[in-house]
Amino acid sequence: MGKARRPVQIIVLLCIVVLGAYAINSAVLGRGNDKPVVGSKSPAVKLLGLDGKVHTLDEYKGKAIVINFWATWCTYCVNEMPALQQQWEKWRDSGVIVLGINTGEDKMTVTNFTQQLGTDFPILFDTDNEAVRDYGVVPMPTTFFVDKKGKIASIQQGELNLKTLNEQIKQLVQTEG
Repeated sequence: MGKARRPVQIIVLLCIVVLGAYAINSAVLGRGNDKPVVGSKSPAVKLLGLDGKVHTLDEYKGKAIVINFWATWCTYCVNEMPALQQQWEKWRDSGVIVLGINTGEDKMTVTNFTQQLGTDFPILFDTDNEAVRDYGVVPMPTTFFVDKKGKIASIQQGELNLKTLNEQIKQLVQTEG
């Protein structure tokens, strides 16, 4: 009777090993395979803004968009905010949109932060980190430069300085759309 169980135990053990490998592979790769890259279409977003309105990327169709993922607890994000604001003021009349997508923080925290810095470009709330997952954002901050056709022109991970932001946005504006 004991010898008859051995093949069943081996099959059950193999199933557990295969399922475990699948679970680990899914956890590690997750939706990473769907992560947008330079040249791919920018994933759609539908997020509540600091202004109380729901915003989508479709409303900015035909415009160059700078999508910056940030949080108030992120030192690098805080450091680059004045540069983003300065570029917003410089390029908005040229049809450039700067979107700050805050990740997982409450309205009061974000409102206080933006008021202290004098930031007035559109801020959106990614409360459940859905946009973070869709864009495959790992380090904070991460910034996506989207051309007028809705394609990702470049992706910058980490803190951006004024010069780099200006150069990236200048390329977006000069791209045919």
